[in-house]
Amino acid sequence: MKKLDEIIKFHGHICPGLVLGYRASAFALQELGRKSIDEEIVAIVENNSCAVDAVQVMTGCTFGKGNLIFKDYGKQVYIFIKRPSGKAVRISIDWTPPPETEKQKEIWQKYMKGSRSKEVLKAVHLRKSKKIESILKTSDKDLFKIKHLKMPLPDEAKIYPSIRCEICKEKTMEPRLRVKNGKTVCIPCFEGN
Repeated sequence: MKKLDEIIKFHGHICPGLVLGYRASAFALQELGRKSIDEEIVAIVENNSCAVDAVQVMTGCTFGKGNLIFKDYGKQVYIFIKRPSGKAVRISIDWTPPPETEKQKEIWQKYMKGSRSKEVLKAVHLRKSKKIESILKTSDKDLFKIKHLKMPLPDEAKIYPSIRCEICKEKTMEPRLRVKNGKTVCIPCFEGN
């Protein structure tokens, strides 16, 4: 659980989403090998939840290295690809949370509407704890839908020259520049922001 402690430290707190990312990443590393030092593993994540922080810490896939790709589908799906083989594993979260009473659901709705009373916070903490415990104890086959695939490899990260925007004078990655009124400008200046 040392790795989970590192993930919690990186993320700032423990929550069910973080633990789901931990479990998915641990499974992927079992299938594909060790943590990525450079771009040996590519992660494609289909959400921007807490789980993605666990993916970064566990697998070494980051936006900065170009081996963490975000697709905004709002799905709890994580695809991990091994370079150069293209061997991949697609992990879809298929976990069913522990059942809740009507009272627990009612308290959760109060929390979602902004209530932070002692009663509500205690119940929310207990709810999260039960979910975390369930996620940690659930078998891989009951937690995930898993597909083994062979995938085309995404391009490796490219490094582009930076060019100053002719309006705000900030350096901008060359392929993100636009032309506006004959000037080479960044996207915010192009859009008038």
